[in-house]
Amino acid sequence: MKASEVKKGNVVEHNGAAYQVRDIERSSPTARGGNVTFRFTLYSVPGGTKFDLSLRADDELKEVELMRRASTFSYMDGEAYVFMDDEDFTQYLIDGELVGDNAGYITEEIKGCYVQLIDDAPVGLQLPQSVVLEVVDTPPELKGGTATKRPKPAKLSTGIEIQVPEYIANGEKIIVNTVTGEYSGRA
Repeated sequence: MKASEVKKGNVVEHNGAAYQVRDIERSSPTARGGNVTFRFTLYSVPGGTKFDLSLRADDELKEVELMRRASTFSYMDGEAYVFMDDEDFTQYLIDGELVGDNAGYITEEIKGCYVQLIDDAPVGLQLPQSVVLEVVDTPPELKGGTATKRPKPAKLSTGIEIQVPEYIANGEKIIVNTVTGEYSGRA
């Protein structure tokens, strides 16, 4: 597939090794005729060694065939996350480093996760598009303020902090987009 089609979480092949795409930075040159470039932050699978790769929009990357297994979060084992296969109950141990920033979205109630496997070894975790989290600490709404919708910080039950609308209060359950990390409504 073309570099411009690659999404976060894809696993691609480069120089004979498999890498998971963790971050993508797109840069458009200001000069006419300049090529749009994509800077990928890749992590080797398995292993988790960081690797930066810059490609032009039309450069090709080969996507690695992954097996995806619907799984449910079971428990923490030290720094690792244990997920159980929804069909055959195989337990997959996923290293905390591999989970990375996604740790802030994992709760005991999370549904719709997929463990990504290469040769039966867990190499990644795909989260649902959105999760429900509880607001545990956010400043109260300012009464008598202007009618503008100002966002305010809110700490969620998993420890992450995001911006939420002013009217959200402590104890409310909200929907958070796991791709952008943004508030997307009340649950």
